[in-house]
Amino acid sequence: MAWVVLVIAGLFEIGWAVCLKYTKGFTALWPTIGFAGFMFASVYLLGVALKVLPLGTAYTVWTGIGAVGTVVVGIVAMGETADPRRLFCITLILAGVVGLKLTSSH
Repeated sequence: MAWVVLVIAGLFEIGWAVCLKYTKGFTALWPTIGFAGFMFASVYLLGVALKVLPLGTAYTVWTGIGAVGTVVVGIVAMGETADPRRLFCITLILAGVVGLKLTSSH
C-alpha cells in the first residue's frame, strides 16, 4: 500500500509543478491555490509512505515520478520538444526509478 501512496504523491508532484508554471510569480490566485494544494498533498503522502519505505528509495522514486511526469505533460500538453536525446535522458531517470523499486525490500 505504501507504494500506491507514493505513486499518488508523485502524481500530485506533477500537479504542483504544472500549477507553478501558471502562478505568474504567485500573483495568479487559482494556480497559486492549486500549487499549494497539490504540494501539500504530495509532501503529506510522501510522509505517509516514508513510514514504511526507505527514505532514499522513496524520495528518489517520488522525485522521479514528478520529473518524468512533468516532462511528459510538457511534451503532450504544452508543446515542448520531444527530442530523442531528451527522451533518452528521461528513460534513464525512469530506469533508475524502476530499478530502485525492484531492489527495495518493501
